[in-house]
Amino acid sequence: MKWKIYLAGEIHSFWREELKEAATEAELPVEFFAPVTDHDASDHCGTRILGEEDKPFWRDHKGAKLNAIRTRPLLENADIVVVRFGDKYKQWNAAFDAGYAAALGKPLIVIHPDEHTHALKEIDAAALAVAENGQQVAEILRYVTSNTS
Repeated sequence: MKWKIYLAGEIHSFWREELKEAATEAELPVEFFAPVTDHDASDHCGTRILGEEDKPFWRDHKGAKLNAIRTRPLLENADIVVVRFGDKYKQWNAAFDAGYAAALGKPLIVIHPDEHTHALKEIDAAALAVAENGQQVAEILRYVTSNTS
């Protein structure tokens, strides 16, 4: 079986690439999917494709809906959802993806630094694993996909 892993969360670091590299090195039977990680493209897709808006609410509304055309099916078809919360920004989209995955009953792995533990306690409670870094996630994926620890 090839496991479908959806990688949600912050887009300001290279955590996805590092996790993909670790999975490739370990020859894990996984395939990764993600939202659009180009911040500018994600934020402005709605107005670039469907036309400009005078109010930021409607600009964001258009963009969020177009992004959902990608993210909803990827989340719904994932075998495992990994959500990373970074150090620097409040990632409301990551929280939404984690909640959506939990509502769908998807196995959820969360990554965040210790200082976010209190703020993310409800998300952590819904997760099947809370990791501190991508290496731990790679080890989790190795264990669940290959039955080795």
